[in-house]
Amino acid sequence: MADPVRIEADYLIETAYDPRRAAEAMAGEQSSGTFVPVPGETPELKARSAARIEALELFDEVVPVPSLPGAGRPGGEDVVYRRARCTLSWPIENMGPSLPNLVATVAGNLFELRQFSGLRLLDLRLPTAFADAYPGPSFGVEGTRRLANVHGRPLIGTIVKPSVGLGPEETAALVQTLCEAGIDFIKDDELQADGPHCPFDRRAEAVMRVVNAHADRTGKKAMVAFNLTGDLDQMRRRHDLVLALGGTCVMASLNAVGLVGMVELGRHTQLPIHAHRNGWGALNRHPLLGWSYVAWQKIWRLAGVDHMHVNGLANKFCEDDDSVIASARACLTPMFEAKPCTVMPVFSSGQSARQADGTFRALGSTDLIFAAGGGIMAHPDGPAAGVASLREAWEAAMAGIDPATHARAHPALARALETYGG
Repeated sequence: MADPVRIEADYLIETAYDPRRAAEAMAGEQSSGTFVPVPGETPELKARSAARIEALELFDEVVPVPSLPGAGRPGGEDVVYRRARCTLSWPIENMGPSLPNLVATVAGNLFELRQFSGLRLLDLRLPTAFADAYPGPSFGVEGTRRLANVHGRPLIGTIVKPSVGLGPEETAALVQTLCEAGIDFIKDDELQADGPHCPFDRRAEAVMRVVNAHADRTGKKAMVAFNLTGDLDQMRRRHDLVLALGGTCVMASLNAVGLVGMVELGRHTQLPIHAHRNGWGALNRHPLLGWSYVAWQKIWRLAGVDHMHVNGLANKFCEDDDSVIASARACLTPMFEAKPCTVMPVFSSGQSARQADGTFRALGSTDLIFAAGGGIMAHPDGPAAGVASLREAWEAAMAGIDPATHARAHPALARALETYGG
Protein backbone atom coordinates (compact mmCIF):
# COMPACT_ATOMS: atom_id res chain seq x y z
CA MET A 1 0.00 0.00 0.00
CA ALA A 2 1.13 3.55 -0.69
CA ASP A 3 2.25 5.69 2.24
CA PRO A 4 -0.54 8.21 2.94
CA VAL A 5 1.94 11.08 3.29
CA ARG A 6 4.93 10.13 1.14
CA ILE A 7 5.54 9.73 -2.58
CA GLU A 8 7.66 6.76 -3.63
CA ALA A 9 9.50 6.25 -6.91
CA ASP A 10 11.53 3.24 -8.07
CA TYR A 11 14.52 3.73 -10.38
CA LEU A 12 16.96 1.62 -12.32
CA ILE A 13 20.36 3.29 -11.92
CA GLU A 14 23.79 2.72 -13.41
CA THR A 15 26.85 4.40 -11.95
CA ALA A 16 30.64 4.18 -11.72
CA TYR A 17 30.47 5.58 -8.19
CA ASP A 18 29.39 3.94 -4.98
CA PRO A 19 25.69 3.31 -5.69
CA ARG A 20 24.54 4.55 -2.29
CA ARG A 21 26.51 7.79 -2.62
CA ALA A 22 25.05 8.26 -6.10
CA ALA A 23 21.54 7.68 -4.77
CA GLU A 24 22.20 10.19 -1.98
CA ALA A 25 23.20 12.76 -4.61
CA MET A 26 19.95 12.13 -6.48
CA ALA A 27 17.89 12.44 -3.30
CA GLY A 28 19.59 15.68 -2.38
CA GLU A 29 19.29 17.22 -5.85
CA GLN A 30 15.58 16.43 -5.99
CA SER A 31 14.69 17.76 -2.53
CA SER A 32 16.47 20.07 -0.09
CA GLY A 33 20.09 19.77 -1.21
CA THR A 34 22.40 21.05 -3.92
CA PHE A 35 25.98 20.33 -5.01
CA VAL A 36 27.50 21.90 -1.87
CA PRO A 37 26.17 22.27 1.70
CA VAL A 38 24.20 25.49 2.23
CA PRO A 39 23.63 27.15 5.61
CA GLY A 40 19.86 26.88 5.54
CA GLU A 41 19.78 23.09 5.16
CA THR A 42 19.61 22.38 8.85
CA PRO A 43 19.13 18.90 10.32
CA GLU A 44 15.57 19.92 11.21
CA LEU A 45 14.83 21.00 7.63
CA LYS A 46 16.34 17.80 6.22
CA ALA A 47 14.30 15.67 8.60
CA ARG A 48 11.16 17.45 7.40
CA SER A 49 11.77 17.84 3.67
CA ALA A 50 14.67 15.77 2.36
CA ALA A 51 14.09 12.79 0.10
CA ARG A 52 14.90 9.43 1.67
CA ILE A 53 16.49 6.31 0.23
CA GLU A 54 13.94 3.66 1.12
CA ALA A 55 15.63 0.73 -0.63
CA LEU A 56 18.74 -0.01 -2.67
CA GLU A 57 19.08 -3.40 -4.36
CA LEU A 58 22.47 -3.95 -6.00
CA PHE A 59 22.58 -6.18 -9.07
CA ASP A 60 25.46 -8.54 -9.80
CA GLU A 61 25.75 -7.19 -13.32
CA VAL A 62 28.65 -4.84 -14.10
CA VAL A 63 29.36 -3.23 -17.46
CA PRO A 64 32.72 -1.94 -18.71
CA VAL A 65 31.43 1.17 -20.51
CA PRO A 66 28.73 3.71 -19.63
CA SER A 67 25.30 3.29 -21.22
CA LEU A 68 24.87 7.06 -21.65
CA PRO A 69 27.37 9.76 -22.63
CA GLY A 70 28.61 12.51 -20.32
CA ALA A 71 28.69 10.43 -17.14
CA GLY A 72 31.33 11.12 -14.52
CA ARG A 73 33.72 8.53 -13.18
CA PRO A 74 35.99 8.30 -10.17
CA GLY A 75 39.77 8.26 -10.58
CA GLY A 76 41.64 5.08 -11.38
CA GLU A 77 41.94 2.79 -14.36
CA ASP A 78 39.72 -0.14 -13.41
CA VAL A 79 36.34 1.59 -13.51
CA VAL A 80 33.19 -0.53 -13.85
CA TYR A 81 29.58 0.56 -13.97
CA ARG A 82 27.19 -1.09 -11.53
CA ARG A 83 23.43 -1.23 -11.70
CA ALA A 84 20.87 -1.17 -8.92
CA ARG A 85 17.20 -0.67 -8.19
CA CYS A 86 16.70 2.34 -5.95
CA THR A 87 13.55 3.59 -4.19
CA LEU A 88 13.34 7.22 -3.10
CA SER A 89 10.53 8.87 -1.17
CA TRP A 90 9.44 12.45 -0.59
CA PRO A 91 6.97 14.00 1.83
CA ILE A 92 3.91 15.22 -0.02
CA GLU A 93 4.31 18.53 1.84
CA ASN A 94 7.21 19.37 -0.49
CA MET A 95 4.90 20.02 -3.44
CA GLY A 96 1.33 19.15 -2.44
CA PRO A 97 -0.88 16.90 -4.61
CA SER A 98 0.25 18.60 -7.85
CA LEU A 99 0.94 16.45 -10.90
CA PRO A 100 3.17 19.00 -12.69
CA ASN A 101 5.30 19.46 -9.58
CA LEU A 102 5.32 15.73 -8.93
CA VAL A 103 6.85 15.21 -12.39
CA ALA A 104 9.45 17.91 -11.70
CA THR A 105 10.39 16.06 -8.53
CA VAL A 106 10.49 12.43 -9.65
CA ALA A 107 11.63 13.03 -13.25
CA GLY A 108 13.42 16.38 -13.27
CA ASN A 109 17.12 17.25 -13.15
CA LEU A 110 18.08 13.80 -11.88
CA PHE A 111 18.47 12.49 -15.46
CA GLU A 112 21.34 14.96 -15.97
CA LEU A 113 23.36 14.16 -12.86
CA ARG A 114 26.98 13.24 -13.67
CA GLN A 115 26.92 10.44 -11.12
CA PHE A 116 24.72 8.37 -13.41
CA SER A 117 25.51 6.64 -16.67
CA GLY A 118 21.95 5.30 -16.71
CA LEU A 119 18.74 6.26 -14.91
CA ARG A 120 15.18 5.16 -15.57
CA LEU A 121 11.97 5.76 -13.60
CA LEU A 122 10.30 2.38 -13.13
CA ASP A 123 7.22 2.93 -10.97
CA LEU A 124 5.38 5.38 -8.72
CA ARG A 125 3.25 5.01 -5.60
CA LEU A 126 1.25 8.07 -4.66
CA PRO A 127 -0.70 9.21 -1.59
CA THR A 128 -4.47 9.23 -1.92
CA ALA A 129 -4.37 13.04 -1.83
CA PHE A 130 -3.63 12.86 -5.58
CA ALA A 131 -6.83 10.90 -6.16
CA ASP A 132 -8.74 13.60 -4.31
CA ALA A 133 -7.08 16.43 -6.27
CA TYR A 134 -7.51 15.09 -9.81
CA PRO A 135 -10.53 13.81 -11.73
CA GLY A 136 -9.13 10.56 -13.02
CA PRO A 137 -10.92 8.89 -15.94
CA SER A 138 -14.57 9.87 -16.20
CA PHE A 139 -15.49 6.83 -18.31
CA GLY A 140 -12.70 4.25 -18.30
CA VAL A 141 -13.56 0.69 -19.28
CA GLU A 142 -17.20 0.53 -18.19
CA GLY A 143 -18.16 3.97 -19.50
CA THR A 144 -16.55 3.26 -22.85
CA ARG A 145 -18.39 -0.06 -23.14
CA ARG A 146 -21.68 1.60 -22.24
CA LEU A 147 -21.34 4.33 -24.89
CA ALA A 148 -20.15 1.90 -27.57
CA ASN A 149 -22.70 -0.76 -26.49
CA VAL A 150 -20.04 -3.45 -26.72
CA HIS A 151 -19.86 -6.00 -23.92
CA GLY A 152 -18.04 -9.27 -23.37
CA ARG A 153 -15.48 -8.75 -26.12
CA PRO A 154 -12.93 -6.16 -27.25
CA LEU A 155 -13.99 -3.08 -29.17
CA ILE A 156 -12.94 -3.63 -32.77
CA GLY A 157 -11.49 -0.42 -34.11
CA THR A 158 -9.57 1.18 -36.91
CA ILE A 159 -7.76 4.37 -37.88
CA VAL A 160 -8.67 6.73 -40.72
CA LYS A 161 -6.19 6.02 -43.49
CA PRO A 162 -4.65 7.70 -45.45
CA SER A 163 -3.56 9.51 -42.29
CA VAL A 164 -3.82 12.93 -43.94
CA GLY A 165 -4.95 14.12 -47.35
CA LEU A 166 -8.64 13.25 -47.26
CA GLY A 167 -11.09 16.12 -47.13
CA PRO A 168 -14.15 16.20 -44.83
CA GLU A 169 -16.53 14.50 -47.26
CA GLU A 170 -13.97 11.88 -48.26
CA THR A 171 -13.37 11.14 -44.59
CA ALA A 172 -17.11 10.86 -44.02
CA ALA A 173 -17.44 8.45 -46.96
CA LEU A 174 -14.74 6.23 -45.47
CA VAL A 175 -16.44 6.35 -42.08
CA GLN A 176 -19.74 5.36 -43.68
CA THR A 177 -18.07 2.34 -45.26
CA LEU A 178 -16.67 1.37 -41.86
CA CYS A 179 -20.02 1.85 -40.13
CA GLU A 180 -21.67 -0.39 -42.69
CA ALA A 181 -18.93 -2.94 -42.01
CA GLY A 182 -20.03 -3.04 -38.36
CA ILE A 183 -17.02 -1.29 -36.82
CA ASP A 184 -17.17 -0.38 -33.11
CA PHE A 185 -14.52 2.34 -32.94
CA ILE A 186 -12.82 4.73 -35.39
CA LYS A 187 -10.09 7.21 -34.60
CA ASP A 188 -8.46 10.05 -36.44
CA ASP A 189 -4.81 9.50 -37.15
CA GLU A 190 -2.77 11.65 -34.76
CA LEU A 191 -1.46 13.63 -37.75
CA GLN A 192 -4.96 14.75 -38.75
CA ALA A 193 -5.83 17.98 -36.98
CA ASP A 194 -7.37 21.21 -38.31
CA GLY A 195 -5.63 22.01 -41.58
CA PRO A 196 -7.28 24.02 -44.34
CA HIS A 197 -7.71 20.90 -46.49
CA CYS A 198 -9.70 19.14 -43.75
CA PRO A 199 -10.90 21.63 -41.10
CA PHE A 200 -11.90 20.10 -37.79
CA ASP A 201 -15.41 21.54 -37.71
CA ARG A 202 -16.32 20.47 -41.23
CA ARG A 203 -14.81 17.02 -40.70
CA ALA A 204 -16.70 16.48 -37.44
CA GLU A 205 -19.97 17.65 -38.98
CA ALA A 206 -19.60 15.45 -42.07
CA VAL A 207 -18.54 12.37 -40.10
CA MET A 208 -21.23 12.65 -37.45
CA ARG A 209 -23.86 13.12 -40.13
CA VAL A 210 -23.13 9.62 -41.50
CA VAL A 211 -22.57 8.10 -38.04
CA ASN A 212 -25.89 9.38 -36.76
CA ALA A 213 -27.72 8.33 -39.92
CA HIS A 214 -26.32 4.82 -39.64
CA ALA A 215 -27.28 4.66 -35.96
CA ASP A 216 -30.81 5.79 -36.79
CA ARG A 217 -31.13 2.99 -39.35
CA THR A 218 -29.48 0.16 -37.44
CA GLY A 219 -29.33 1.09 -33.76
CA LYS A 220 -25.51 0.72 -33.77
CA LYS A 221 -23.50 3.91 -33.28
CA ALA A 222 -19.78 3.78 -33.94
CA MET A 223 -17.57 5.58 -31.43
CA VAL A 224 -15.39 8.09 -33.31
CA ALA A 225 -12.39 9.67 -31.58
CA PHE A 226 -11.91 13.08 -33.17
CA ASN A 227 -8.39 14.49 -32.77
CA LEU A 228 -8.95 17.84 -31.07
CA THR A 229 -5.28 18.41 -30.13
CA GLY A 230 -4.60 22.14 -29.90
CA ASP A 231 -4.41 24.90 -27.34
CA LEU A 232 -6.80 24.87 -24.38
CA ASP A 233 -9.51 27.07 -25.86
CA GLN A 234 -9.42 25.18 -29.15
CA MET A 235 -9.74 21.82 -27.41
CA ARG A 236 -12.65 22.95 -25.26
CA ARG A 237 -14.49 24.39 -28.25
CA ARG A 238 -13.84 21.32 -30.39
CA HIS A 239 -14.99 19.04 -27.57
CA ASP A 240 -18.21 21.03 -27.25
CA LEU A 241 -18.84 20.77 -30.98
CA VAL A 242 -18.38 16.98 -30.98
CA LEU A 243 -20.71 16.70 -27.98
CA ALA A 244 -23.36 18.87 -29.67
CA LEU A 245 -23.13 16.76 -32.84
CA GLY A 246 -23.84 13.59 -30.86
CA GLY A 247 -20.26 12.30 -30.81
CA THR A 248 -19.10 9.91 -28.13
CA CYS A 249 -15.29 10.34 -27.98
CA VAL A 250 -12.48 12.85 -28.42
CA MET A 251 -8.77 12.29 -28.83
CA ALA A 252 -5.65 14.22 -27.84
CA SER A 253 -1.91 13.65 -28.20
CA LEU A 254 -0.43 13.45 -24.69
CA ASN A 255 3.07 14.72 -25.37
CA ALA A 256 1.89 17.49 -27.66
CA VAL A 257 -0.84 18.79 -25.33
CA GLY A 258 1.21 18.41 -22.16
CA LEU A 259 0.20 17.52 -18.65
CA VAL A 260 -1.62 20.74 -17.78
CA GLY A 261 -3.48 20.66 -21.10
CA MET A 262 -4.67 17.14 -20.41
CA VAL A 263 -5.68 17.97 -16.84
CA GLU A 264 -7.80 20.87 -18.08
CA LEU A 265 -9.34 18.78 -20.86
CA GLY A 266 -10.10 16.08 -18.28
CA ARG A 267 -11.89 18.61 -16.08
CA HIS A 268 -13.90 19.93 -19.02
CA THR A 269 -14.83 16.76 -20.87
CA GLN A 270 -18.22 15.11 -21.01
CA LEU A 271 -16.86 12.46 -23.39
CA PRO A 272 -14.21 9.74 -23.11
CA ILE A 273 -10.69 10.95 -23.87
CA HIS A 274 -8.71 8.72 -26.21
CA ALA A 275 -5.08 9.49 -25.37
CA HIS A 276 -2.47 8.95 -28.07
CA ARG A 277 1.11 8.43 -26.95
CA ASN A 278 2.96 9.62 -30.09
CA GLY A 279 6.47 10.69 -29.10
CA TRP A 280 6.61 8.00 -26.42
CA GLY A 281 9.72 6.40 -27.91
CA ALA A 282 11.84 9.43 -27.02
CA LEU A 283 11.04 8.78 -23.34
CA ASN A 284 11.41 5.03 -23.40
CA ARG A 285 13.46 3.54 -26.21
CA HIS A 286 16.82 3.48 -24.41
CA PRO A 287 16.64 0.86 -21.64
CA LEU A 288 18.77 2.96 -19.26
CA LEU A 289 17.01 6.30 -19.71
CA GLY A 290 13.61 7.88 -19.23
CA TRP A 291 10.39 6.31 -17.99
CA SER A 292 8.83 2.89 -17.91
CA TYR A 293 5.27 2.88 -19.21
CA VAL A 294 4.12 1.48 -15.86
CA ALA A 295 5.11 4.76 -14.18
CA TRP A 296 4.25 7.11 -17.04
CA GLN A 297 0.66 5.98 -17.57
CA LYS A 298 -0.23 6.67 -13.93
CA ILE A 299 0.28 10.39 -14.46
CA TRP A 300 -2.12 10.52 -17.39
CA ARG A 301 -4.74 8.33 -15.75
CA LEU A 302 -4.96 10.78 -12.88
CA ALA A 303 -5.12 13.65 -15.36
CA GLY A 304 -8.35 12.18 -16.73
CA VAL A 305 -7.74 10.06 -19.83
CA ASP A 306 -9.94 7.03 -20.52
CA HIS A 307 -8.03 5.12 -23.23
CA MET A 308 -4.24 4.72 -23.52
CA HIS A 309 -2.24 3.26 -26.37
CA VAL A 310 0.03 0.34 -25.47
CA ASN A 311 1.29 -0.71 -28.93
CA GLY A 312 0.48 -4.29 -29.98
CA LEU A 313 1.94 -7.77 -30.30
CA ALA A 314 4.29 -8.34 -33.25
CA ASN A 315 4.04 -4.61 -33.90
CA LYS A 316 5.74 -2.51 -36.57
CA PHE A 317 7.79 -0.63 -33.96
CA CYS A 318 10.67 -1.71 -31.73
CA GLU A 319 8.76 -2.75 -28.58
CA ASP A 320 8.74 -6.40 -27.58
CA ASP A 321 5.59 -8.32 -26.70
CA ASP A 322 6.32 -8.64 -22.97
CA SER A 323 6.59 -4.86 -22.66
CA VAL A 324 3.30 -4.37 -24.53
CA ILE A 325 1.43 -6.76 -22.23
CA ALA A 326 2.99 -5.21 -19.11
CA SER A 327 1.74 -1.81 -20.29
CA ALA A 328 -1.78 -3.12 -20.90
CA ARG A 329 -1.91 -4.81 -17.50
CA ALA A 330 -0.77 -1.58 -15.88
CA CYS A 331 -3.70 0.28 -17.45
CA LEU A 332 -6.12 -2.25 -15.95
CA THR A 333 -4.48 -2.31 -12.49
CA PRO A 334 -6.21 -0.09 -9.88
CA MET A 335 -4.16 2.82 -8.53
CA PHE A 336 -6.09 3.45 -5.31
CA GLU A 337 -8.51 1.32 -3.35
CA ALA A 338 -11.31 3.88 -3.40
CA LYS A 339 -10.53 5.27 -6.86
CA PRO A 340 -9.17 2.59 -9.20
CA CYS A 341 -8.56 4.96 -12.16
CA THR A 342 -8.39 2.01 -14.57
CA VAL A 343 -8.38 2.84 -18.28
CA MET A 344 -8.96 0.95 -21.51
CA PRO A 345 -5.69 -0.19 -23.15
CA VAL A 346 -5.56 0.34 -26.90
CA PHE A 347 -3.70 -2.24 -28.98
CA SER A 348 -2.56 -0.86 -32.33
CA SER A 349 0.42 -0.81 -34.72
CA GLY A 350 0.38 -3.46 -37.42
CA GLN A 351 -2.49 -5.43 -35.87
CA SER A 352 -4.68 -7.92 -37.72
CA ALA A 353 -6.65 -11.08 -37.02
CA ARG A 354 -3.43 -13.02 -36.47
CA GLN A 355 -2.62 -11.22 -33.17
CA ALA A 356 -5.98 -11.76 -31.45
CA ASP A 357 -5.22 -15.20 -30.03
CA GLY A 358 -1.83 -14.24 -28.61
CA THR A 359 -3.17 -11.00 -27.19
CA PHE A 360 -5.98 -12.72 -25.32
CA ARG A 361 -3.76 -15.49 -23.99
CA ALA A 362 -1.14 -13.03 -22.77
CA LEU A 363 -3.49 -10.42 -21.29
CA GLY A 364 -6.29 -12.68 -20.08
CA SER A 365 -8.87 -9.95 -20.59
CA THR A 366 -11.19 -8.58 -23.27
CA ASP A 367 -11.11 -5.08 -21.78
CA LEU A 368 -9.30 -3.42 -24.66
CA ILE A 369 -9.68 -1.63 -27.96
CA PHE A 370 -8.13 -3.64 -30.77
CA ALA A 371 -7.38 -1.12 -33.52
CA ALA A 372 -6.30 -2.36 -36.93
CA GLY A 373 -5.76 -0.04 -39.87
CA GLY A 374 -4.43 -2.18 -42.71
CA GLY A 375 -5.73 -5.24 -40.86
CA ILE A 376 -9.23 -4.04 -41.77
CA MET A 377 -8.85 -1.72 -44.75
CA ALA A 378 -6.45 -3.99 -46.68
CA HIS A 379 -8.43 -7.20 -46.23
CA PRO A 380 -8.67 -8.66 -49.76
CA ASP A 381 -12.45 -8.97 -49.49
CA GLY A 382 -12.96 -5.42 -48.24
CA PRO A 383 -13.41 -3.61 -44.92
CA ALA A 384 -16.54 -5.55 -43.91
CA ALA A 385 -14.58 -8.78 -44.19
CA GLY A 386 -11.74 -7.14 -42.29
CA VAL A 387 -14.03 -6.31 -39.38
CA ALA A 388 -15.59 -9.77 -39.52
CA SER A 389 -12.16 -11.42 -39.48
CA LEU A 390 -11.23 -9.61 -36.28
CA ARG A 391 -14.48 -10.54 -34.56
CA GLU A 392 -14.08 -14.15 -35.67
CA ALA A 393 -10.47 -14.20 -34.46
CA TRP A 394 -11.54 -12.92 -31.04
CA GLU A 395 -14.42 -15.39 -30.88
CA ALA A 396 -11.92 -18.20 -31.41
CA ALA A 397 -9.49 -16.77 -28.88
CA MET A 398 -12.11 -16.41 -26.15
CA ALA A 399 -13.41 -19.93 -26.83
CA GLY A 400 -9.93 -21.46 -26.78
CA ILE A 401 -10.20 -22.58 -30.40
CA ASP A 402 -7.14 -22.60 -32.63
CA PRO A 403 -7.52 -19.75 -35.17
CA ALA A 404 -6.72 -21.99 -38.13
CA THR A 405 -9.39 -24.47 -37.02
CA HIS A 406 -11.96 -21.69 -36.58
CA ALA A 407 -11.03 -20.30 -40.00
CA ARG A 408 -12.23 -23.46 -41.76
CA ALA A 409 -15.82 -22.34 -41.27
CA HIS A 410 -15.15 -18.59 -41.39
CA PRO A 411 -13.91 -17.36 -44.78
CA ALA A 412 -13.15 -13.79 -43.65
CA LEU A 413 -10.81 -15.09 -40.94
CA ALA A 414 -9.25 -17.61 -43.33
CA ARG A 415 -8.44 -14.90 -45.85
CA ALA A 416 -7.03 -12.65 -43.12
CA LEU A 417 -4.73 -15.35 -41.77
CA GLU A 418 -3.52 -16.04 -45.30
CA THR A 419 -3.07 -12.34 -46.13
CA TYR A 420 -1.37 -11.25 -42.92
CA GLY A 421 0.89 -14.25 -42.45
CA GLY A 422 -1.04 -16.14 -39.80
